[in-house]
Amino acid sequence: MDMKKLMIFGAAICVAMAFTGCKSSESAYKKAYEKAKAQERTGYTTEETATGSSDVPVVAPVETQPVTDTHVEDNYDNEPVRRENVSVVEGTGLKTYSVVVGSFGVKANAYNFQGRLKNAGYDAQVAFNSGNNMYRVVATTFDSKASAVQSRNQLRSQYPDAWLLSK
Repeated sequence: MDMKKLMIFGAAICVAMAFTGCKSSESAYKKAYEKAKAQERTGYTTEETATGSSDVPVVAPVETQPVTDTHVEDNYDNEPVRRENVSVVEGTGLKTYSVVVGSFGVKANAYNFQGRLKNAGYDAQVAFNSGNNMYRVVATTFDSKASAVQSRNQLRSQYPDAWLLSK
């Protein structure tokens, strides 16, 4: 019974010391505040006043220049393009660059997806790659790579796996 009371008493002393030992004094805060205010008024740091240096840095006037409007052209040369030997199975024909939004091993699935794209307003086409027996569903086709890249970037909001195909 005495051991239990001793343990409780020891724990109470530890808690009391923890609350009083880490307490910061108000006078320390006041000294730091007054020191900062004094530095703010004089404009010098304590190191400058201790060394006696009173050199004030010379500030050069800021020269303003007129803002020029520069037009940035996107460079699409580094955009990846996959070259495949495909033949159009359903559609009006592919131009140099096409945006593929779906690849299917089953012809019926490719036609189904093409129909959904046509209902959404795209001139969708189906092309067949005999090398790997895949049907490619093309949403858009262009002569310029830049137009194809822009179209692919827009289509990626709905079809994240869209990619460029070149004949």
